[in-house]
Amino acid sequence: MPHILIVEDETIIRSALRRLLERNQYQVSEAGSVQEAQERFSIPTFDLIVSDLRLPGAPGTELIKLGQGTPVLIMTSYASLRSAVDSMKMGAVDYIAKPFDHDEMLQAVARILRDRQTATSQSSETTNGKVTAAKAGASNSNGEIGIIGSCPPMQDLYVKIRKVAPTDSNVLIQGESGTGKELVARALHNLSRRAKAPMISVNCAAIPESLIESELFGHEKGAFTGASAGRAGLVEAADGGTLFLDEIGELPLEAQARLLRVLQEGEIRRVGSVQSQKVDVRLIAATHRDLKSLAKIGQFREDLYYRLHVIALKLPPLRERGADVNEIANAFLARQSARINRTDLKFAPDAEQAIRHYAWPGNVRELENAVERAVILSESPEISADLLGIDIELSDLDDEEFIGLAPQQGGAANNTSHEPTEDLSLEDYFQHFVLEHQDHMTETELARKLGVSRKCLWERRQRLGIPRRKTGATSES
Repeated sequence: MPHILIVEDETIIRSALRRLLERNQYQVSEAGSVQEAQERFSIPTFDLIVSDLRLPGAPGTELIKLGQGTPVLIMTSYASLRSAVDSMKMGAVDYIAKPFDHDEMLQAVARILRDRQTATSQSSETTNGKVTAAKAGASNSNGEIGIIGSCPPMQDLYVKIRKVAPTDSNVLIQGESGTGKELVARALHNLSRRAKAPMISVNCAAIPESLIESELFGHEKGAFTGASAGRAGLVEAADGGTLFLDEIGELPLEAQARLLRVLQEGEIRRVGSVQSQKVDVRLIAATHRDLKSLAKIGQFREDLYYRLHVIALKLPPLRERGADVNEIANAFLARQSARINRTDLKFAPDAEQAIRHYAWPGNVRELENAVERAVILSESPEISADLLGIDIELSDLDDEEFIGLAPQQGGAANNTSHEPTEDLSLEDYFQHFVLEHQDHMTETELARKLGVSRKCLWERRQRLGIPRRKTGATSES
């Protein structure tokens, strides 16, 4: 049974987390500070350390050194993403925002322990001279996949990519425009047995309908006006490798029939030819459209849809990826800064909040364009929200960007008439605190005491069904 150490100075959070982990078959020990953990336990003997970032005395990052290789998962309820990223640069294996979703915490713990076990077994095999190149890359998180992001939906996607990539099954990647569907296709190719063969990418929406068949399947000399010589198509070019058809929903019905033959028979026939030839191609398709609905109205072949839909991978939009958006933005900032030889650029606090809370209808593509534009136009080291061109109202966003239960210091928070009980979950505590104090605290004060933004407080009120009491509450300007 894995043994986990929790280091958290807030009793209610520490107790709730301990019960959550113990219910899921983990052995748990706890401490309120780094010093207490040192005095009570041999820190390197644990399988995982889950620690708050800000603690009395030494910060949680001190446990990275004291753990001597034990993975450390940092919890934070504070506004600066940079502090969480800096923790990872210091050696933390991951970070998670408070109050965390229970499933999110359990997924993170399970993944970290699984990766540690894999790394340990590989180290043992290396000692015995038995490690293989394939196994050596298995524990590299999403490094070999080449996609930035660690939110739960993306972690699930990485797992599926690793399972699907070694097979020759057709894959349909679904997601909004700009979410990175081609990156997923590239990862599937790179992790497959076809990695040394070509991957041919085709945007079906970018080729005129009159040329799509000859482009995909090739043509013979004289097949149509202007065909002065025979030419191989893109399917032939992908022989032995992977064919990626982006926006396959735009493919004309006649071309769909030809593609179906490739999938069913493994052969193609050039336009104007009577001879068929065999091809060995793995097909990966992508679309932002609902192919099943298109099939019902006759705009997409139903038999082709079912041929494509062997494995379906769903890419979440950027607005549903939480803190991933800031991580991706910082990666774009580093890349664009390097292009113009600047090392001083960083996002201002209002820019970080705007990036996190904007809906990004154009997804990753829109984010990349916004960062590139801001880097080019920036005249000072700090990039503001205005420079990013993000159309979002920031007046209702508190400085605390990360949702979290901040340590309560003084004031009404420590003078409650009820001591929180051992049985309170994090959401129980949130509800308990709001109902206890909303008669004499403004929404801004409540949010600040809980370590959340006003927007997050409002969202959690809606989700938990906590009404605002207008009578007796202090008015806000």
